[in-house]
Amino acid sequence: MTAFRISEVASLLGVSADTVRRWIDSERLPARRDEQGHRIVSGADLAAFVRSPADRGGTASSSARNRLRGIVTEVVRDGVMAQVEIQAGPFRVVSLMSREAADELGLEPGVVAVGVIKSTNVVVELPQ
Repeated sequence: MTAFRISEVASLLGVSADTVRRWIDSERLPARRDEQGHRIVSGADLAAFVRSPADRGGTASSSARNRLRGIVTEVVRDGVMAQVEIQAGPFRVVSLMSREAADELGLEPGVVAVGVIKSTNVVVELPQ
């Protein structure tokens, strides 16, 4: 059976090791100790955790399931459109939207935002 250490789980899910430890301590994510006493998570338990509908971010209901939380690194506006770049962990997400939408969301470098991806479209939301 595949098993992951806390640092590997954190890397796979794009969160900190402390977040994974909190999930384990609160029994939201099952873990056991290996021969060296390190906490490990089975691959099956990790897959079930990722698939679970448990609230991990407080977002509104949506059919889009791919959410990349990150920081806005660049916003290029012209008369009608805006190009918004988000760095979400190791991922660079670029969204094209109306300038009006970017202005209404207050998107500027340094703002925390969520890139919501469905098919080939990226919708930008602000976390609640």
